[in-house]
This record gives sequence, C-alpha cells and structure tokens, in this order.
Amino acid sequence: MHIRCATTSDLINMQHCNLLCLPENYQMKYYFYHGLSWPQLSFVAVDEKEKICGYVLAKMEEEPDEVPHGHITSLAVKRSHRRLGLAKKLMDQASRAMAESFSAKYVSLHVRISNRAALSLYTHVLKFQIDDVEPKYYADGEDAYAMKKHLNHLSDETEDTRNFINSLGMDQIEPTSNGHQEEEDDVEEQLEKLNLTDVDPNICDPVVLSSTGPEVVE
Repeated sequence: MHIRCATTSDLINMQHCNLLCLPENYQMKYYFYHGLSWPQLSFVAVDEKEKICGYVLAKMEEEPDEVPHGHITSLAVKRSHRRLGLAKKLMDQASRAMAESFSAKYVSLHVRISNRAALSLYTHVLKFQIDDVEPKYYADGEDAYAMKKHLNHLSDETEDTRNFINSLGMDQIEPTSNGHQEEEDDVEEQLEKLNLTDVDPNICDPVVLSSTGPEVVE
C-alpha cells in the first residue's frame, strides 16, 4: 500500500471510489478540472496491484485578494481499507503539496454539523479547527462547519529548503527550456478541449452538492 500523486488516468477510478464511499456524485469533467488545473494536489492510495483504494481531491482557492490557501474537495477511503491511516496520509501529502507548490498558508474544508464521525476525524486525527459556522450551507438546509488547518510549519520547511538550495548556487542554473510555460500551455489546451476554461469552481463545488461533506471515517 502506498500513496502517490494522482494522474489523469486515475480520475475514472477516483470517481468510482467516490461512488462507492460517498453519496455525492460528481461529473467527470469536474475531476478533470482539478487534475489539469492543480495536478500536484490530488493523491491516491493504491494497493500492490495499483488499484485505487482511497483518494483526496484538492485545489487552490482562487480569490486574488485572500491569503493563498488550499481546499479539500473530496476525501474517501474504501471500507475494505479503512483504519489503516490512509486518510491522514492522503491529507498530509495534499497539504504539503499546497505549501510547497503554491505557498498555501492554510487548508480548508466543510463538513455537516451532524456528521460527528467526520468531525472527530478532522479535529482529533487531522488537527483541523472549526473556524466558522455557515448557515444552510447544504442543499437540504443543514449548516456546515467551515474548518481550517494552518500550514505555517510546512511553509517554513519549504522556505528553509529553498534557502539551502540558493546557498549552493543552484538557483543560478538556467533551465534548458521553458518547461513550466509549456506545461501551463498544455493544461490550457486540454481544458479547452474539455470545454472547462469557463468552469466556475464555486458552482461545481461538490461539498455544496454533498449530503455529508467531504469525509472518510477510519
């Protein structure tokens, strides 16, 4: 059993895992929106046969005036692989990727106030804190806890690593090609093919559509 970064070829099986574990169903284009826009942030737990038994789907919030922060869209582990600590490992990987790739200062999520099992997981195991209560957040009128976890310790580690690299003079090495720009252009091209360039992430937020919020009970 190991955790790795999700690829576009994993998205269908991530959706299948979601259907098995959670009541909310998401259109495949929403998975592609995450996978192509933030390929560093979503992770899968796979067994020895490379079959997906859990996943975390994550993104960066895009409000330009706010402190950079990530958001957990969906988290699930198949019942047959629960109580192995996979949820924590998936969340830790996603959180670290947010801090390292986008300098995220915290990560957020929402959960129903009635979902005590998920709330216990987030507070006691994953160390999230309740930040606010959002009235009638869900479609059926139930309130949601808005939760967050600060990533300052990860940001500090990332900054230390960058400073160490700079001290070695590695920051002076010029790339042989503009790989980052080519990657961005490729993502934009794929989004256009999928007709996702105008997708509003707030409209498609599966947490809002969910009857339970993003959760996994281990």
